[in-house]
Amino acid sequence: MNPQAPVYVRAEDDAWLTVVYYHFRAWRGRRPFWAGLFTLLGGFPIAYFPYADLRLGNVSLAMATTGGAGALIIGVLLITLGLALWFQQTIRVFAGVASILLALVSLPVSNLGGFGMGFILSLVGGALALSWAPGEPVDEEEPADRQPAVVALGKTDATAGLDVPGPRETETAHASETTAHADGGRNSAG
Repeated sequence: MNPQAPVYVRAEDDAWLTVVYYHFRAWRGRRPFWAGLFTLLGGFPIAYFPYADLRLGNVSLAMATTGGAGALIIGVLLITLGLALWFQQTIRVFAGVASILLALVSLPVSNLGGFGMGFILSLVGGALALSWAPGEPVDEEEPADRQPAVVALGKTDATAGLDVPGPRETETAHASETTAHADGGRNSAG
C-alpha cells in the first residue's frame, strides 16, 4: 500500500460493504498479502494430487505415490506459511526462504510439485515474501508535492570535495588522440 495514499474516512451513509472493503484494503496493505495468498494456494495442489483419483467411466486413475505422506506434510507446511505471512509479518524472510525450499522439495516428492501448479505458486509466493518491505509513514511536516531542487554543477564543483586524481603529465589532453594514432598509426604494447 502506498503510504502517501489518502486515508479513507467513513461517511455516515456508506454501505457496510464499502466499509468492509476499505478495512480489508488497509489490512492487506500492512502485510505481504499476495505472498501469503500465492504460498497458501500453492500448498493445496501439492497436498491434494497424491491422494486424488480420477474416474473416466469405468477406468479409475489413482495418483497415489509412495511420497504421499511427504506431499501432505509439504502442502500443510506451505498453507501454514501462507497464513503466517498474513498474521506474522516479521517472519517474512524465513517464510519466503522456507516456501521456496519446500516448493523445490515438492518436485520429486509430490507429482512434480502438484503438476507444476503448486510449485510455481509457491515459488512466486516465496519470492514475493522475500521482496516485500513494510512501508514507511510520510512525515506530516513536509508537503507531498514538493519537488527536489535541481542544482547544476560544473566538473570542478562536482569533484570539489573528492580525492579524484587529475591527468598525469604524460597523458594528452585531447580525447581523440590515442595510442593508435601515436607514432604514425602504429600501436605499441608497452
